[in-house]
Amino acid sequence: MKPKFIRSRLKSFKHAFGGWWYVIRTQQNAWIHALATVMVVVVAIWLQMEMQDWALIVLAIAMVWTAEFLNTSLEVVVDLASPDLHPLAKVGKDVGAASVLIAALSAAIIGILILGAPFVEKVKALLLLLGD
Repeated sequence: MKPKFIRSRLKSFKHAFGGWWYVIRTQQNAWIHALATVMVVVVAIWLQMEMQDWALIVLAIAMVWTAEFLNTSLEVVVDLASPDLHPLAKVGKDVGAASVLIAALSAAIIGILILGAPFVEKVKALLLLLGD
């Protein structure tokens, strides 16, 4: 029983990583999300953010990625169900894209609220050091 359970879990992870790879490979916006993710993580490390701030940053990043993955799956399913152009298919895709936009804007606001002031202070301090 256990080996079968383990095999099925491993297979599930394989499928999940396949979906992840599909999004990275085919969705141009995923590259923008990846760049933003790396930039935010680097800045947060540089600013030595507190654990609670990290939790919010990770949650915001996950929210954007989750929205992007769900939007991609919605687009693929709509294309499968409606290969011809249809007004309702367009609405479905547009609403899915709007969810990514909402997540990304919310994450940007969270990032500014958490990282903004410490970033400005650290840059000011660096500029003062360079000016001396």
